[in-house]
Amino acid sequence: MNAHIDAVRVAETPDGPVSVVVLGADDREDVLPIFVGFEEAASIARGMDARDIGRPLTHDLTLDVMEELGGRVDRVVVSDVDDGTYIADLHVATPRGSAVVDARPSDSLALAARTNAPIEVDETVFEDGARSPDEFDELRDVREVMSV
Repeated sequence: MNAHIDAVRVAETPDGPVSVVVLGADDREDVLPIFVGFEEAASIARGMDARDIGRPLTHDLTLDVMEELGGRVDRVVVSDVDDGTYIADLHVATPRGSAVVDARPSDSLALAARTNAPIEVDETVFEDGARSPDEFDELRDVREVMSV
């Protein structure tokens, strides 16, 4: 199913910030939350905003190298969940043909945010993790707490 990044939120906890990427899907009221590290959440938000902070960070560098070698991000697929850990496939078009790279959802979404590549979620994966968007409305946007 076609999906999009609806929000990147942060909950403040006694143990520190907990970040979540909220994926929405076409024709769905519910959302799929994917919990990620704070730095990854900040990188996704930077990609969504097309924010350049000067020197390339890891996701910028990855994309620069990929493009310099003639590749491009074709799409991201959140394809499975294994013991609570989401699995993503990064589909890349290269001069030698198509390739599918196993990647963390956070890294894949950071690249998709920078390239406007389509995001897909396996329907069963979405159904199993679907939650009400109201659960995340009160959380702060990651941009409000980013230091860079």
